[in-house]
Amino acid sequence: MAMIVKKGNLPATPHTEFYAIPDVLALEEIHGSYGFSGSWSRKLHVRSYPTEQVKQPVKADFDFIPKTPAEADVLQPFHILTGEMLAGGDALRARKPIVFGSNTIFSIIKPTKSFPANEFFRNGERHEIYFVQEGEGVLQSEYGNLPFRKNVYIVVPKGTTYRIEMTSKSAYFLLIESVKPITFPRHYMNREGQATLMSPVVETEIETPELLPFIDKRGEFSIFVKHDYGKMTKTTLGHHPFDVCGWEGALYPFVFDVKNHHGIAREIHTAPPVHQTFEAGSVPFNGFSLCSFVPQMEGWHPKDIPAPYAHYNVDSDECMFFCNTSYGARKGIIQDGSFTFHPGGTPHSPQGHAAKKSTADRAKISARLAVMLDTYFEPLKITTLGYEYCDKNYPVCWNDANWKEPLSGDTSSQ
Repeated sequence: MAMIVKKGNLPATPHTEFYAIPDVLALEEIHGSYGFSGSWSRKLHVRSYPTEQVKQPVKADFDFIPKTPAEADVLQPFHILTGEMLAGGDALRARKPIVFGSNTIFSIIKPTKSFPANEFFRNGERHEIYFVQEGEGVLQSEYGNLPFRKNVYIVVPKGTTYRIEMTSKSAYFLLIESVKPITFPRHYMNREGQATLMSPVVETEIETPELLPFIDKRGEFSIFVKHDYGKMTKTTLGHHPFDVCGWEGALYPFVFDVKNHHGIAREIHTAPPVHQTFEAGSVPFNGFSLCSFVPQMEGWHPKDIPAPYAHYNVDSDECMFFCNTSYGARKGIIQDGSFTFHPGGTPHSPQGHAAKKSTADRAKISARLAVMLDTYFEPLKITTLGYEYCDKNYPVCWNDANWKEPLSGDTSSQ
């Protein structure tokens, strides 16, 4: 993030003396990205470094290593019915990878419990962005408390120590992980790092953590660290990790409400890049673009076709999560929580007679809500778990003989 935030108490000059507790020197930590060249934050721990382990690290009794089925080697589109995946478990262990690549991992998390007491998580290999399909709670980290709710993104930098405390009985998250930092697109920003006046996002609409009083407490606190493509290691600190009296910088967790992506409409159908909300890496050379298909006016040209055209983006794998069933090009196919995965080596298009039917929606406000991600030069694979919840007939659903018309009375647009 280009926007620098300061919370709590710390010295104005980095790397200088500070005392949050009388006669106890506060200890500085730099949380950085891209070595010493990217965004960073400095944190002041009141008396202990985050390195002070009181037990030897051990392999955890769970992991998130993706496994692939034989079907992953067959070039085909996939439709994963994530709404049918069972809920259960705590928000730490309920992560279920469904599609993955060398940079990017998609998971579904449907917990019914918060993190166990005195347990924390740190992703040591990838940055994270959650989309909250259902549920409410608080992401608690050394940066403070960050409340979340339905239809928001939660961006969590790699290396953040956190836990999820749920205030609802259950939750439903789409989680995307990236080796490279996740930011607002560079082309939305001016040279000073502000969003331009033409951008669909405004960086000041993010929600930042509220730093609570530091916790100066001894004991045993388990931090589960994800590394090496999904392996998990348990480390044990002898002090509470939320012992920060102040922090300042440009690398921190934040929430962004999808409704604050201010959609841009035009007279004819607009290609997906106009819906971009975030990026990772150096788009379009590597990393990914993440788009938000929010409700907005369809094209108003007298002959506009609101449904998208068939497309064949050979350098991108496309994944799309449908928050509702109001996406016109997929009516009769998708459910709430449908996740489609279209590999770059094969084209895809609207199903059935969606293109013709969409002409009735010209200049109308759509009710759609969907999250789409395009990789750049990164092929993805489906996992065994993802394939378990696949619609096995999806590859032939474009065939008229297999087409199911939407239920009568369904008039929602793209």
